[in-house]
Amino acid sequence: MTVKAQIRIGGASGYWGDAAPATPQLLATGDLDYIVYDYLAEVTMSIMARARAADASKGYATDFVTAAMGPNLRAIAEQGVKVLANAGGVNPRACAEALRGLIAEQGLNLRVAVVLGDDLADRADEFSDAKEMFSGENFPDPSRIASINAYLGAFPIAAALDAGADIVVTGRCVDSAVTLGAAIHAFGWQPSDYDKLAQGSLAGHILECGTQATGGNFTDWESIVDSLGSAGYPIASLSADGSFTVGKAAHTGGLVSVGTVGEQMLYEIGDPGAYVLPDVICDFTRVELSQLGPDLVGVSGARGHGAPPEYKVSATWTDGFRAGQIWTMIGRDAPKKAQHLAQSVFARTEQMLAQAGLEPLQETSVEVLGVESHFGAAVRYFRSREVDVKLAVKHASPKGVGIFLKEMVGLALTAPPGLASFAGARPKPTPVVRLFSLLIPKDQVEITVELEGEALPQPALEAGTPKDLPAPIAPPQAEEAPEDRVAVPLELLAFGRSGDKGDKANIGVIARHPDYLPWIAAALTPEKLASYFAHFLKPGQSEPVERFYLPGTHALNFLLHEVLGGGGVASLRADPQGKAYAQLLLTERIELPRSLAELHQLPISE
Repeated sequence: MTVKAQIRIGGASGYWGDAAPATPQLLATGDLDYIVYDYLAEVTMSIMARARAADASKGYATDFVTAAMGPNLRAIAEQGVKVLANAGGVNPRACAEALRGLIAEQGLNLRVAVVLGDDLADRADEFSDAKEMFSGENFPDPSRIASINAYLGAFPIAAALDAGADIVVTGRCVDSAVTLGAAIHAFGWQPSDYDKLAQGSLAGHILECGTQATGGNFTDWESIVDSLGSAGYPIASLSADGSFTVGKAAHTGGLVSVGTVGEQMLYEIGDPGAYVLPDVICDFTRVELSQLGPDLVGVSGARGHGAPPEYKVSATWTDGFRAGQIWTMIGRDAPKKAQHLAQSVFARTEQMLAQAGLEPLQETSVEVLGVESHFGAAVRYFRSREVDVKLAVKHASPKGVGIFLKEMVGLALTAPPGLASFAGARPKPTPVVRLFSLLIPKDQVEITVELEGEALPQPALEAGTPKDLPAPIAPPQAEEAPEDRVAVPLELLAFGRSGDKGDKANIGVIARHPDYLPWIAAALTPEKLASYFAHFLKPGQSEPVERFYLPGTHALNFLLHEVLGGGGVASLRADPQGKAYAQLLLTERIELPRSLAELHQLPISE
């Protein structure tokens, strides 16, 4: 195989349901080697598992076949673009068979491979003694398990490409593995090439959320608001040494900048010095980003510190049912009226549950949106004459949740004046899906790669050996503050982005200029963050917030533990994934010397 000097990879999907135009937009560039797709999250796996239980031919991302591939297979074949996707969900073989059917219908010669071995649902009994790796909880009742999947790495994907696959479909793998698999195949990287594997993984991490690298979810969204709706999907150009650039298709909207790429790099990574993936333990602390031109950013400096000896495994399991609805309350004392409505609905629900012989509600949630309820103690209260009120509950049975929904609607006519709602279908009880994570030795997971239905011989994968991690570096200290200080909103000093990992939230803060970092670090201590988000954090934690420093990008990354009310669909909150946490934090005011503010021409409000 001839080793290429560079490959170009387009990222076409960040979640199940991403926009269909991504594939033709990327193909229109005419110069891509690979297109990669990321469809899976923990909740997605449980949904797909239920779909497969109802129909053995389902359980994968059907729109990958019908919308992403079907209309574009001929262009893919003509251009010789390789396609890598974790669209297989819990049924990769069925996804591959559906693809082969379309390929045959169109008279094309494209070979489809599948990567198998991540699905461990049949082995649930083996994990009965396992403890949850973060909370220490016991393994759930196997009868309540929806899915169990190991997060596989990139080398099986590379093996499929080595064997001549044009399209590779996987089940659960880490999101970045589809990009790293392409690089391993193209450049012949070995399992011990840790720095290169870390760079390839970072490229995959930038691509895996689609347009979040090209202007979506960007702090400075107003600067590109006119073109954001037509944002281009990201394209990474990787070199054999692991360095890469990030860009997008010409004549598309959005933006590729140090800010957009930096925000995505910090998105949901936890400890940036030890971001653990199956193939490599990544260290992004010394990554450097360079603006090389319009919509072109260079990325270098990721390091790899060995590889873990285990695969992370995630099980999803059902823990009762939930439902909720958002109402609008308008008029004088709207927040007070909203609270009264909530109290009345919950009280009536409990009364009717008792009459039906059912246990009480397990959890209730009321959030009045429009009075800065998400800001906790940092609220700058103003009187609102219209609010949205979200009511939600959990109960052990769908019947119990159904009683809540009935009473909520029934009490609408006895509510205070000004109650309104958008007419449409009423909500229904849905399962509460929780996450259980554990580690399993790599040699206990049997991985198979099939090309056109035939199993390929698999070289033994190294278990992996972690290396000693460098000692974390403390951020630079601010000089002794002069008496003449000013307070500036954090958003003027930094970019910010937040997201989730289970019941944890991740907030990345990137200084717009190195001069600002010491003052940001002085203000945003772990203790400050714990206080700021106290209304969300689970009480009783000894160290609820961790802070990490990334000198290469003059950034801080915060990891908040047990802060999302369970996270995902296990949570009743309006923001169960912490997507708005960075926006909350960016409103804080940071003190710095007046001379520094004047030097950088920052607006000062006395």
